[in-house]
Amino acid sequence: MTPTHADTAVVVDPQTYVTGPPLAALARLRDTSPAVWVDEPDGPGFWLVLRHADVQRVLKDPATFSSWLGATQVRDAADLPFARRMMLNLDPPDHARLRRLLTRSFTPRAVATLTAAIEASAAGLVDRVLAGPDVVDVARDVAADLPLLTLAEVLGVPAPDRWLTYDWSNRVIGWQDPDYAVSARFDGSGGTDLARQAVALRPHPGPDGAMPDPRTAEGMPDLYGYARLLAEHKRAHPGDDVMSVLLAQVDEGGAISDAEFESMFWLFAVAGNETLRNGLPGGLIALLEHPTAMAELRADPSLLPGAVEEMLRWWTPVMVFRRTATTDVELAGVPVRARDKVVVSFTSANRDPSVFADPDAFDVRRSPNPHLTFGHGPHFCLGAQLARVQMRALFGQLLSRTTSLEPAGEPALLRSSFQRGVKRLPVRWTA
Repeated sequence: MTPTHADTAVVVDPQTYVTGPPLAALARLRDTSPAVWVDEPDGPGFWLVLRHADVQRVLKDPATFSSWLGATQVRDAADLPFARRMMLNLDPPDHARLRRLLTRSFTPRAVATLTAAIEASAAGLVDRVLAGPDVVDVARDVAADLPLLTLAEVLGVPAPDRWLTYDWSNRVIGWQDPDYAVSARFDGSGGTDLARQAVALRPHPGPDGAMPDPRTAEGMPDLYGYARLLAEHKRAHPGDDVMSVLLAQVDEGGAISDAEFESMFWLFAVAGNETLRNGLPGGLIALLEHPTAMAELRADPSLLPGAVEEMLRWWTPVMVFRRTATTDVELAGVPVRARDKVVVSFTSANRDPSVFADPDAFDVRRSPNPHLTFGHGPHFCLGAQLARVQMRALFGQLLSRTTSLEPAGEPALLRSSFQRGVKRLPVRWTA
Protein backbone atom coordinates (compact mmCIF):
# COMPACT_ATOMS: atom_id res chain seq x y z
CA MET A 1 0.00 0.00 0.00
CA THR A 2 1.09 3.57 -0.61
CA PRO A 3 1.49 5.72 2.52
CA THR A 4 -1.74 7.54 1.61
CA HIS A 5 -3.64 4.25 1.24
CA ALA A 6 -2.26 3.02 4.55
CA ASP A 7 -3.41 6.22 6.27
CA THR A 8 -6.90 6.18 4.73
CA ALA A 9 -7.32 2.53 5.78
CA VAL A 10 -6.58 3.52 9.37
CA VAL A 11 -8.98 6.47 9.21
CA VAL A 12 -11.92 4.37 8.00
CA ASP A 13 -11.43 1.50 10.48
CA PRO A 14 -13.65 1.96 13.58
CA GLN A 15 -11.25 -0.15 15.65
CA THR A 16 -8.66 2.62 15.27
CA TYR A 17 -10.70 4.93 17.47
CA VAL A 18 -10.66 2.69 20.53
CA THR A 19 -7.28 4.33 21.21
CA GLY A 20 -8.24 7.74 19.82
CA PRO A 21 -8.50 9.39 16.41
CA PRO A 22 -5.51 8.87 14.07
CA LEU A 23 -4.27 12.44 14.29
CA ALA A 24 -0.87 11.69 12.74
CA ALA A 25 -2.47 9.94 9.77
CA LEU A 26 -4.92 12.82 9.29
CA ALA A 27 -2.04 15.32 9.38
CA ARG A 28 -0.11 13.37 6.74
CA LEU A 29 -3.20 13.17 4.54
CA ARG A 30 -3.92 16.88 5.03
CA ASP A 31 -0.33 17.70 4.02
CA THR A 32 -0.65 15.44 0.95
CA SER A 33 -3.89 16.88 -0.40
CA PRO A 34 -6.82 18.93 0.92
CA ALA A 35 -9.14 16.12 -0.23
CA VAL A 36 -8.21 12.44 -0.59
CA TRP A 37 -10.10 9.41 -1.86
CA VAL A 38 -10.94 6.80 0.78
CA ASP A 39 -11.92 3.24 -0.11
CA GLU A 40 -14.73 1.80 2.02
CA PRO A 41 -14.82 -1.88 2.99
CA ASP A 42 -18.61 -1.94 2.51
CA GLY A 43 -19.31 1.00 0.25
CA PRO A 44 -18.35 2.88 -2.91
CA GLY A 45 -15.74 5.09 -1.23
CA PHE A 46 -15.72 8.82 -0.59
CA TRP A 47 -13.74 12.03 -0.77
CA LEU A 48 -12.39 13.01 2.66
CA VAL A 49 -12.09 16.79 3.03
CA LEU A 50 -9.38 17.72 5.50
CA ARG A 51 -8.67 21.45 5.56
CA HIS A 52 -10.62 24.07 7.46
CA ALA A 53 -11.45 26.31 4.48
CA ASP A 54 -12.59 23.42 2.30
CA VAL A 55 -14.77 21.98 5.07
CA GLN A 56 -16.43 25.39 5.39
CA ARG A 57 -16.94 25.56 1.63
CA VAL A 58 -18.71 22.19 1.55
CA LEU A 59 -20.95 22.94 4.52
CA LYS A 60 -22.12 26.35 3.34
CA ASP A 61 -23.05 25.21 -0.20
CA PRO A 62 -26.00 22.79 0.06
CA ALA A 63 -26.88 23.35 -3.60
CA THR A 64 -23.63 21.61 -4.59
CA PHE A 65 -23.05 19.42 -1.54
CA SER A 66 -26.42 18.05 -0.47
CA SER A 67 -27.52 16.64 2.88
CA TRP A 68 -30.72 15.23 1.33
CA LEU A 69 -29.33 13.38 -1.69
CA GLY A 70 -27.48 10.66 0.24
CA ALA A 71 -28.20 11.67 3.86
CA THR A 72 -25.46 12.73 6.27
CA GLN A 73 -23.89 9.56 7.69
CA VAL A 74 -20.97 8.04 5.83
CA ARG A 75 -22.63 4.63 5.74
CA ASP A 76 -25.32 4.52 3.06
CA ALA A 77 -28.82 4.45 4.56
CA ALA A 78 -30.71 1.16 4.44
CA ASP A 79 -33.91 3.12 3.75
CA LEU A 80 -32.88 6.35 2.05
CA PRO A 81 -36.41 7.72 1.47
CA PHE A 82 -37.09 7.39 5.20
CA ALA A 83 -33.73 8.90 6.17
CA ARG A 84 -34.43 11.87 3.90
CA ARG A 85 -37.40 12.83 6.12
CA MET A 86 -35.10 13.67 9.03
CA MET A 87 -34.38 17.35 9.61
CA LEU A 88 -30.66 16.57 9.74
CA ASN A 89 -30.87 15.31 6.16
CA LEU A 90 -32.91 18.12 4.60
CA ASP A 91 -31.70 20.84 2.24
CA PRO A 92 -33.15 24.34 1.86
CA PRO A 93 -35.93 25.38 1.62
CA ASP A 94 -37.45 22.48 3.60
CA HIS A 95 -34.68 22.59 6.17
CA ALA A 96 -34.92 26.36 6.53
CA ARG A 97 -38.64 26.19 7.37
CA LEU A 98 -38.23 23.63 10.15
CA ARG A 99 -35.16 25.36 11.54
CA ARG A 100 -37.04 28.66 11.62
CA LEU A 101 -39.90 27.08 13.56
CA LEU A 102 -37.48 25.50 16.02
CA THR A 103 -35.57 28.73 16.51
CA ARG A 104 -38.81 30.57 17.30
CA SER A 105 -39.66 27.90 19.86
CA PHE A 106 -36.62 28.85 21.96
CA THR A 107 -38.43 31.87 23.38
CA PRO A 108 -36.64 34.14 25.89
CA ARG A 109 -38.79 32.63 28.64
CA ALA A 110 -37.92 29.07 27.57
CA VAL A 111 -34.20 29.87 27.36
CA ALA A 112 -34.20 31.52 30.79
CA THR A 113 -35.95 28.49 32.27
CA LEU A 114 -33.46 26.15 30.60
CA THR A 115 -30.44 28.12 31.80
CA ALA A 116 -31.65 28.05 35.40
CA ALA A 117 -32.41 24.33 35.12
CA ILE A 118 -28.95 23.61 33.68
CA GLU A 119 -27.21 25.42 36.51
CA ALA A 120 -29.31 23.57 39.08
CA SER A 121 -28.70 20.21 37.38
CA ALA A 122 -24.94 20.77 37.25
CA ALA A 123 -24.88 21.66 40.95
CA GLY A 124 -27.01 18.63 41.79
CA LEU A 125 -24.78 16.25 39.85
CA VAL A 126 -21.69 17.52 41.64
CA ASP A 127 -23.57 17.25 44.96
CA ARG A 128 -24.13 13.59 44.11
CA VAL A 129 -20.46 13.07 43.26
CA LEU A 130 -19.26 14.66 46.50
CA ALA A 131 -21.69 12.57 48.55
CA GLY A 132 -20.36 9.33 47.08
CA PRO A 133 -17.07 7.42 46.80
CA ASP A 134 -13.91 9.32 45.95
CA VAL A 135 -13.74 7.63 42.54
CA VAL A 136 -16.51 8.37 40.05
CA ASP A 137 -17.12 7.37 36.45
CA VAL A 138 -17.57 10.85 35.05
CA ALA A 139 -18.63 9.61 31.61
CA ARG A 140 -21.43 7.37 32.85
CA ASP A 141 -22.60 9.03 36.06
CA VAL A 142 -22.12 12.73 35.33
CA ALA A 143 -21.54 13.58 31.67
CA ALA A 144 -24.26 11.23 30.44
CA ASP A 145 -26.84 12.68 32.80
CA LEU A 146 -26.50 16.46 32.38
CA PRO A 147 -27.60 16.57 28.71
CA LEU A 148 -30.38 14.10 29.50
CA LEU A 149 -31.71 16.32 32.28
CA THR A 150 -31.53 19.31 29.94
CA LEU A 151 -33.33 17.41 27.19
CA ALA A 152 -36.08 16.49 29.63
CA GLU A 153 -36.60 20.23 30.16
CA VAL A 154 -36.51 20.97 26.41
CA LEU A 155 -38.90 18.16 25.56
CA GLY A 156 -41.10 18.76 28.57
CA VAL A 157 -40.98 15.14 29.73
CA PRO A 158 -40.61 13.79 33.29
CA ALA A 159 -36.96 13.39 34.25
CA PRO A 160 -37.12 9.56 34.73
CA ASP A 161 -38.02 9.14 31.04
CA ARG A 162 -34.68 10.71 30.07
CA TRP A 163 -32.91 7.33 30.13
CA LEU A 164 -34.87 6.33 27.04
CA THR A 165 -32.80 8.96 25.25
CA TYR A 166 -29.60 7.39 26.55
CA ASP A 167 -30.49 4.09 24.87
CA TRP A 168 -31.70 5.72 21.66
CA SER A 169 -28.53 7.73 21.15
CA ASN A 170 -26.35 4.73 22.01
CA ARG A 171 -28.01 2.68 19.29
CA VAL A 172 -27.77 5.42 16.66
CA ILE A 173 -24.26 6.67 17.40
CA GLY A 174 -22.70 3.46 18.70
CA TRP A 175 -23.78 0.99 16.02
CA GLN A 176 -20.11 0.07 15.41
CA ASP A 177 -19.55 -0.73 19.10
CA PRO A 178 -21.10 -3.93 20.50
CA ASP A 179 -21.44 -2.30 23.94
CA TYR A 180 -23.80 0.34 22.57
CA ALA A 181 -25.48 -1.19 19.52
CA VAL A 182 -28.02 -3.13 21.63
CA SER A 183 -28.28 -0.56 24.44
CA ALA A 184 -31.24 -1.27 26.77
CA ARG A 185 -30.26 0.29 30.10
CA PHE A 186 -33.72 1.70 30.78
CA ASP A 187 -36.51 -0.84 31.35
CA GLY A 188 -39.28 1.67 32.03
CA SER A 189 -39.11 1.37 35.82
CA GLY A 190 -39.92 4.69 37.43
CA GLY A 191 -40.87 6.21 34.10
CA THR A 192 -44.21 7.33 32.73
CA ASP A 193 -46.77 5.18 30.98
CA LEU A 194 -45.48 6.71 27.72
CA ALA A 195 -42.01 5.40 28.54
CA ARG A 196 -43.27 1.90 29.29
CA GLN A 197 -45.18 1.85 26.01
CA ALA A 198 -42.00 2.89 24.21
CA VAL A 199 -39.92 0.19 25.91
CA ALA A 200 -42.47 -2.39 24.76
CA LEU A 201 -41.74 -1.32 21.16
CA ARG A 202 -37.95 -1.63 21.49
CA PRO A 203 -36.47 -3.79 18.69
CA HIS A 204 -34.33 -6.84 19.38
CA PRO A 205 -31.23 -8.22 17.66
CA GLY A 206 -31.81 -10.55 14.72
CA PRO A 207 -30.47 -14.11 14.39
CA ASP A 208 -27.06 -12.68 13.46
CA GLY A 209 -26.99 -10.58 16.64
CA ALA A 210 -27.30 -7.32 14.72
CA MET A 211 -29.89 -4.65 15.41
CA PRO A 212 -31.93 -3.15 12.55
CA ASP A 213 -30.46 0.02 11.05
CA PRO A 214 -31.42 2.81 13.49
CA ARG A 215 -31.99 5.18 10.55
CA THR A 216 -35.06 3.18 9.55
CA ALA A 217 -38.57 3.09 11.01
CA GLU A 218 -37.95 -0.54 11.99
CA GLY A 219 -34.73 0.44 13.78
CA MET A 220 -36.26 2.97 16.21
CA PRO A 221 -39.96 2.15 16.70
CA ASP A 222 -39.66 2.96 20.40
CA LEU A 223 -38.39 6.48 19.67
CA TYR A 224 -41.05 7.22 17.08
CA GLY A 225 -43.78 5.68 19.22
CA TYR A 226 -42.78 7.85 22.17
CA ALA A 227 -42.65 10.94 19.92
CA ARG A 228 -46.19 10.34 18.65
CA LEU A 229 -47.54 9.84 22.17
CA LEU A 230 -45.69 12.92 23.42
CA ALA A 231 -47.06 15.06 20.58
CA GLU A 232 -50.61 13.94 21.41
CA HIS A 233 -50.06 14.82 25.07
CA LYS A 234 -48.49 18.22 24.32
CA ARG A 235 -51.27 19.21 21.95
CA ALA A 236 -53.84 18.35 24.59
CA HIS A 237 -51.87 19.74 27.55
CA PRO A 238 -49.41 22.40 26.31
CA GLY A 239 -46.80 23.83 28.65
CA ASP A 240 -44.00 26.42 28.41
CA ASP A 241 -41.42 23.91 27.15
CA VAL A 242 -39.87 24.14 23.70
CA MET A 243 -41.81 21.19 22.28
CA SER A 244 -45.17 22.62 23.36
CA VAL A 245 -44.32 25.96 21.74
CA LEU A 246 -43.17 24.19 18.58
CA LEU A 247 -46.33 22.12 18.22
CA ALA A 248 -48.51 25.23 18.62
CA GLN A 249 -46.83 27.11 15.78
CA VAL A 250 -48.41 27.61 12.37
CA ASP A 251 -46.64 29.15 9.37
CA GLU A 252 -47.18 29.27 5.61
CA GLY A 253 -46.61 25.50 5.52
CA GLY A 254 -49.26 24.93 8.17
CA ALA A 255 -48.82 23.30 11.57
CA ILE A 256 -46.03 20.85 12.36
CA SER A 257 -47.01 17.44 10.99
CA ASP A 258 -46.53 14.22 12.93
CA ALA A 259 -43.70 13.20 10.58
CA GLU A 260 -41.98 16.58 11.00
CA PHE A 261 -42.30 16.39 14.77
CA GLU A 262 -40.85 12.87 14.81
CA SER A 263 -37.90 14.15 12.75
CA MET A 264 -37.27 17.03 15.15
CA PHE A 265 -37.70 14.79 18.17
CA TRP A 266 -35.08 12.40 16.74
CA LEU A 267 -32.73 15.35 16.23
CA PHE A 268 -33.08 16.50 19.84
CA ALA A 269 -33.02 13.03 21.38
CA VAL A 270 -29.90 11.92 19.53
CA ALA A 271 -27.93 14.88 18.17
CA GLY A 272 -28.97 17.06 21.11
CA ASN A 273 -27.57 14.54 23.54
CA GLU A 274 -24.56 12.80 22.09
CA THR A 275 -22.23 15.69 21.20
CA LEU A 276 -22.34 17.13 24.70
CA ARG A 277 -22.33 13.75 26.38
CA ASN A 278 -18.90 13.13 24.81
CA GLY A 279 -17.71 16.72 24.84
CA LEU A 280 -17.96 16.87 28.64
CA PRO A 281 -15.70 13.88 29.43
CA GLY A 282 -13.50 14.80 26.46
CA GLY A 283 -12.98 18.23 27.98
CA LEU A 284 -12.13 16.67 31.33
CA ILE A 285 -9.64 14.32 29.66
CA ALA A 286 -7.99 17.42 28.19
CA LEU A 287 -7.66 18.94 31.68
CA LEU A 288 -6.43 15.68 33.22
CA GLU A 289 -3.75 15.46 30.54
CA HIS A 290 -2.85 19.14 31.01
CA PRO A 291 -2.82 19.77 34.78
CA THR A 292 -1.25 23.21 34.31
CA ALA A 293 -4.32 24.26 32.32
CA MET A 294 -6.58 22.91 35.07
CA ALA A 295 -4.64 24.92 37.65
CA GLU A 296 -5.02 28.05 35.52
CA LEU A 297 -8.80 27.59 35.44
CA ARG A 298 -8.99 27.07 39.20
CA ALA A 299 -6.97 30.23 39.73
CA ASP A 300 -8.88 32.31 37.18
CA PRO A 301 -12.47 31.17 36.46
CA SER A 302 -12.85 33.97 33.89
CA LEU A 303 -10.84 31.75 31.54
CA LEU A 304 -13.58 29.10 31.52
CA PRO A 305 -15.58 30.29 28.47
CA GLY A 306 -12.46 30.25 26.31
CA ALA A 307 -11.38 26.94 27.82
CA VAL A 308 -14.72 25.39 26.84
CA GLU A 309 -14.13 26.46 23.23
CA GLU A 310 -10.69 24.87 23.35
CA MET A 311 -12.11 21.65 24.82
CA LEU A 312 -14.58 21.51 21.95
CA ARG A 313 -11.83 22.05 19.38
CA TRP A 314 -9.31 19.71 20.97
CA TRP A 315 -11.73 16.82 21.52
CA THR A 316 -14.11 17.31 18.52
CA PRO A 317 -16.92 14.89 19.52
CA VAL A 318 -18.46 14.58 16.03
CA MET A 319 -15.53 13.68 13.83
CA VAL A 320 -17.10 13.56 10.35
CA PHE A 321 -20.25 14.34 8.43
CA ARG A 322 -21.29 13.50 4.91
CA ARG A 323 -22.62 15.42 1.95
CA THR A 324 -23.27 14.17 -1.61
CA ALA A 325 -22.24 16.10 -4.72
CA THR A 326 -25.19 17.19 -6.83
CA THR A 327 -23.04 17.94 -9.89
CA ASP A 328 -19.51 17.54 -11.20
CA VAL A 329 -17.36 20.06 -9.34
CA GLU A 330 -13.73 20.75 -8.49
CA LEU A 331 -13.08 20.73 -4.76
CA ALA A 332 -9.69 21.43 -3.23
CA GLY A 333 -8.07 20.69 -6.56
CA VAL A 334 -9.69 17.30 -7.10
CA PRO A 335 -12.47 16.45 -9.59
CA VAL A 336 -15.58 15.37 -7.70
CA ARG A 337 -18.29 13.71 -9.78
CA ALA A 338 -22.02 14.05 -9.29
CA ARG A 339 -23.29 11.56 -6.68
CA ASP A 340 -19.84 11.13 -5.09
CA LYS A 341 -19.84 11.03 -1.30
CA VAL A 342 -18.03 14.01 0.22
CA VAL A 343 -17.10 13.56 3.88
CA VAL A 344 -15.82 16.51 5.92
CA SER A 345 -13.38 15.80 8.76
CA PHE A 346 -14.03 18.13 11.68
CA THR A 347 -11.16 16.48 13.55
CA SER A 348 -8.72 17.41 10.80
CA ALA A 349 -10.16 20.89 10.21
CA ASN A 350 -9.88 21.67 13.93
CA ARG A 351 -6.15 20.81 13.77
CA ASP A 352 -5.40 22.71 10.55
CA PRO A 353 -2.11 24.58 11.16
CA SER A 354 -3.07 27.25 8.61
CA VAL A 355 -5.83 28.31 11.03
CA PHE A 356 -4.65 27.24 14.50
CA ALA A 357 -1.15 28.00 15.78
CA ASP A 358 0.41 24.91 17.36
CA PRO A 359 -2.83 23.01 16.65
CA ASP A 360 -2.04 19.92 18.71
CA ALA A 361 -1.48 21.98 21.87
CA PHE A 362 -4.31 22.42 24.38
CA ASP A 363 -4.38 26.15 25.15
CA VAL A 364 -7.17 27.54 27.34
CA ARG A 365 -6.14 31.06 26.28
CA ARG A 366 -6.39 30.34 22.54
CA SER A 367 -7.96 33.28 20.71
CA PRO A 368 -9.38 33.44 18.16
CA ASN A 369 -10.68 29.88 18.09
CA PRO A 370 -12.80 29.38 14.95
CA HIS A 371 -13.33 25.65 15.49
CA LEU A 372 -15.93 23.80 13.45
CA THR A 373 -17.14 21.47 16.20
CA PHE A 374 -20.71 22.73 15.81
CA GLY A 375 -20.52 22.70 12.03
CA HIS A 376 -20.94 25.60 9.63
CA GLY A 377 -23.53 26.94 7.24
CA PRO A 378 -27.28 26.23 7.27
CA HIS A 379 -26.90 23.12 9.45
CA PHE A 380 -24.85 24.87 12.17
CA CYS A 381 -25.84 23.19 15.44
CA LEU A 382 -29.03 24.70 16.87
CA GLY A 383 -28.03 23.59 20.35
CA ALA A 384 -24.54 25.10 20.32
CA GLN A 385 -25.32 27.78 22.88
CA LEU A 386 -27.09 25.35 25.21
CA ALA A 387 -24.10 23.01 24.96
CA ARG A 388 -21.75 25.83 25.93
CA VAL A 389 -23.95 26.77 28.89
CA GLN A 390 -23.92 23.16 30.10
CA MET A 391 -20.16 22.78 29.77
CA ARG A 392 -19.47 26.05 31.58
CA ALA A 393 -21.93 25.11 34.33
CA LEU A 394 -20.51 21.65 34.96
CA PHE A 395 -16.83 22.59 34.79
CA GLY A 396 -17.49 25.63 36.95
CA GLN A 397 -19.00 23.37 39.60
CA LEU A 398 -16.32 20.67 39.36
CA LEU A 399 -13.39 23.07 39.53
CA SER A 400 -14.79 25.31 42.27
CA ARG A 401 -15.90 22.49 44.57
CA THR A 402 -12.91 20.16 44.35
CA THR A 403 -9.24 20.73 45.07
CA SER A 404 -7.99 17.95 42.82
CA LEU A 405 -9.18 15.73 39.99
CA GLU A 406 -6.92 12.87 38.91
CA PRO A 407 -7.22 9.86 36.60
CA ALA A 408 -8.25 6.68 38.44
CA GLY A 409 -7.80 4.41 35.44
CA GLU A 410 -7.72 4.48 31.66
CA PRO A 411 -10.73 5.90 29.82
CA ALA A 412 -12.67 3.51 27.58
CA LEU A 413 -13.36 5.05 24.18
CA LEU A 414 -16.16 4.26 21.76
CA ARG A 415 -15.47 2.01 18.79
CA SER A 416 -16.69 4.47 16.17
CA SER A 417 -15.30 6.28 13.15
CA PHE A 418 -18.08 8.88 13.51
CA GLN A 419 -18.34 9.93 17.17
CA ARG A 420 -15.34 10.45 19.48
CA GLY A 421 -17.15 8.87 22.38
CA VAL A 422 -16.16 8.17 25.97
CA LYS A 423 -17.80 5.10 27.53
CA ARG A 424 -16.00 5.19 30.88
CA LEU A 425 -13.80 7.79 32.59
CA PRO A 426 -12.82 6.91 36.18
CA VAL A 427 -11.68 9.98 38.11
CA ARG A 428 -10.52 10.39 41.71
CA TRP A 429 -11.61 13.62 43.33
CA THR A 430 -10.66 15.48 46.50
CA ALA A 431 -12.95 18.13 47.95
